[in-house]
Amino acid sequence: MHDPYKVLNLPRDASAQDIKSAYRKLAKKYHPDANPGDKSAEQKFKEVSQAHSILGDPEKRKRFDNGEIDANGQETPWRGGFRGQHPGQGQQGGAAGFDFGGGHFNPEDIFAELFGGRRGGHRGRAGPIPQRGADVTGKVTVGFMDAVQGTTKRIRLGDDKTLDVKIAAGTSSGQVLRLKGQGRPGSGGGPAGDAQIEIEVKPHRHFSRKGKNIHLALPVTLQEAVLGAEVAVPTIHGPVTLRIPAGSNNGATLRLKGKGICDPKSGACGDQYVKLTLVLPEQPDDELKSFVKSWGKAHSYDPRKDAGLYETQ
Repeated sequence: MHDPYKVLNLPRDASAQDIKSAYRKLAKKYHPDANPGDKSAEQKFKEVSQAHSILGDPEKRKRFDNGEIDANGQETPWRGGFRGQHPGQGQQGGAAGFDFGGGHFNPEDIFAELFGGRRGGHRGRAGPIPQRGADVTGKVTVGFMDAVQGTTKRIRLGDDKTLDVKIAAGTSSGQVLRLKGQGRPGSGGGPAGDAQIEIEVKPHRHFSRKGKNIHLALPVTLQEAVLGAEVAVPTIHGPVTLRIPAGSNNGATLRLKGKGICDPKSGACGDQYVKLTLVLPEQPDDELKSFVKSWGKAHSYDPRKDAGLYETQ
C-alpha cells in the first residue's frame, strides 16, 4: 500500500490540474505497451493508476485526506461498519472519466498519446488504438533440387498480390518462411501482419535426404561388383566418378565426402551416401548359368549362416 501523493510525486495541496498532469506523465512513462516485458514498469503503472483512482476522484480524495479510506480505496478499520452514501458519491462503476475543476479528463487520452491516436477538437475523445494486422498463412511446393540448391519462387497472396520469395539452399519440407509485413493491413495506423508460408518439397526420383546428407541407390552389374570399376554417379552438384572396390557386396554403402547439402552461411557441406544394388541381366544366358553352376560346385558357401537367420532366440 503506497501513499498516492508519494506515488504521483505530489504535495498534499496539489491542484486537480497538477494531479492530471502527473498522472498523464507517469502513466505514459510506465505503460506496459511502452515497456514490453518489464515487470517493474508494469508494477509502477499499476501503482500510478491506483493512486490516480483515489486522487483523481474529488470525493475519494477528500475521504482519503480525512482518513476514511486507505490508498486502495478501502474503509479504514476505525471508520468501518455501516456507512451511508456520501453526498455526490455515485453507485455505478465503469470506466467513466474524471472531473478536474470543470474539465473532463478521460484516461484513454494517455493511450492516444502513447500509440498515435488522433483527437478532434479541444476536448475530443482519443482515436482508435493502432492494431496490428492479422497474419496470413499459405503453402508453396518446390522441387527437390530447388530446395537443396536454393531458388526464387513466385507466390500469390490473396487475389491480387504476388511476391518473389527466396528459398534458401537446404530448405526442407515443413519449414515456415515468415514474410514480415506481408499479412493483413493493420487498423488505426497499426503495422501489417506477416505472411507465414509453409514449404512442401516434392520427393525426388533417385535422391533422398537425411539432414544435410544425400542418399542414393546405385545399380551395379555383376562384373562391376566382383571385379571393381569406376562409374559415373549423379550428385546434387553434378556427376562425379566413383570407384567401386572389387568384391563389393550388394547393399554396400560408399561415401562421397562433401557432396551433400551445403550451408549457405558456413559453407559446410554434408556427404552423399551411395548404396550399391546388384542387378543381374534380365535374362541370364546359358553361358552365365553354366559358369555359375560350375563355379558354385567348387566354391560352395552359405551367406545366411553368418547372418544369424537360423537362430531361434
